Amino acid sequence: MDPVDALLRLGGVASSGELIGATTRARLRTAVAHGRVVHLKHDRYGLIDLSSDRRTAGAAGGVVSHLSAALAWDWKVKHPPLQTHVTVPSGARRPTQEVALHWGQLADSEVRHGVTSPVRTVIDCAKSLPFDEALAVADSALRGGEVDRHQLLLAAQSSSRTGRSKAIEVIEAADAGAANPFESVVRATALSVPGLTVETQGEIDGVGFVDLLDRRLGIVVEAESFEFHSSREALRRDVTRYPRCTWRGLTVVRFLWEEAMFDPEYVRQVLCDVTAMSEVRLAQARKRRSRSERPT
Repeated sequence: MDPVDALLRLGGVASSGELIGATTRARLRTAVAHGRVVHLKHDRYGLIDLSSDRRTAGAAGGVVSHLSAALAWDWKVKHPPLQTHVTVPSGARRPTQEVALHWGQLADSEVRHGVTSPVRTVIDCAKSLPFDEALAVADSALRGGEVDRHQLLLAAQSSSRTGRSKAIEVIEAADAGAANPFESVVRATALSVPGLTVETQGEIDGVGFVDLLDRRLGIVVEAESFEFHSSREALRRDVTRYPRCTWRGLTVVRFLWEEAMFDPEYVRQVLCDVTAMSEVRLAQARKRRSRSERPT
């Protein structure tokens, strides 16, 4: 796979280990040499020059914020931004630079080295982005360990009224167990399906961990990143899980990256249909069990 495409699927930033599962070292070196991929620091690569974002924000009289700040904190996002997100003080003159502009008052504690702090970044994204994109940021922030849920909930609850309830909803749904934005986006859609209650990285005896699991209905939902299996053995282990799930009476639903990222209505409809069928099956099983327990 082209390194740029791989980075897009991996959330905009990734380690060389993650990238080599999808591309080759030679292709990665070539992409860096041609300026299509940026070697950020140590073992991290990205699509955006974060030092350039800081310069752009400084010239605009503000700080790097929102999705651009998320990437600066090495968090993965659903879609990397096309422009640098910059927050400038309320009432300041509109900058001449081409940026994604936001207005707001930032306390000194909410800015670190020209970038909004981790907590402020999550709250800004939770308020301004669609739910699935905001959840991907919050999941990644929790996964990275820069923030914890208690901090985020306090910040959301004490934030300005505009967007406060939306931010709280995002934080309450956030889960560090999501491996990447792909899984976060699928879970965001699953959370909108009535009757479907999924847990992240659910463990099944004899199978292992699955991306999403509804234990009551026996539904397994997998974000199928088959292109990132770094070896034939990794692919074999992943594929053999599905018959093991079937043997245990579980329903397995698998979604491709393109479906989750660009066709959420399709994903939701599939999950709605599977949930409805599973509810019927569960009701029928209860009836059979009730009949068998009646005295003869």
